[in-house]
Order: sequence, then C-alpha cells, then structure tokens
Amino acid sequence: MESKDKAQQIAKILSSKKAQEILIIHVSEKTIIADYFIVASAGSSTLVATLAEEVDFKMGQQGVKPLRMEGVREGRWAVLDYGDVLVHVFHNEEREFYQLERLWADDKNCVKYED
Repeated sequence: MESKDKAQQIAKILSSKKAQEILIIHVSEKTIIADYFIVASAGSSTLVATLAEEVDFKMGQQGVKPLRMEGVREGRWAVLDYGDVLVHVFHNEEREFYQLERLWADDKNCVKYED
C-alpha cells in the first residue's frame, strides 16, 4: 500500500470512530522519519486508546501492522509507527500543549481530513 493511500485510510478509520481535527501532513520533504504524519485529537484518554487500537485492528485486517505502538495504555498521546506513516492520537490537552502540527505543517503540506 502506498504511503498516501495508507495515510488516507488511517484518517478514514479515525474519522469513523469520532476522532477530532484530523490532519494529514506530508513531511517527506522535511524529514526522513516518515512520508506522512496523521494528527488527531480525542476528548478522553479512553477514546485516545480506542482510536489507536481501532487503527491497529483495521489496518491489521488489511495486512498492515505497525512497527511499534507507544502510549496507548496511558491514553494521553498514542503513536503508531507504520514506517512511512506516523499516527499521533492526542488527548485534547496534550495536543494543545505540544502543537505538533505547528512544527511540521504549512499551507502546502497539510490537509484537514473531512469524510
């Protein structure tokens, strides 16, 4: 699966489970870490964990497994590393504090996902 298609699929999964403010940020020109970052918010730590687990489950059904997952149990900032796509699911407070998109996004490389 191409990284752009993977990013779109992950954003769709997050949207279907009520993630908020989903952004797809194309970062390949800024870093070698990944081609895309997906950034999404949730209003509770339970929902952060649920969103991360749902992405893992649904992508796994398509044969795509993360290289690693971090922070799911704590539910404040979960990261799923798919190699070419990094998924960040933040509790609203953490997202506001870290402002990850401010560091990586600009008008030409960031798209707000809308289903």
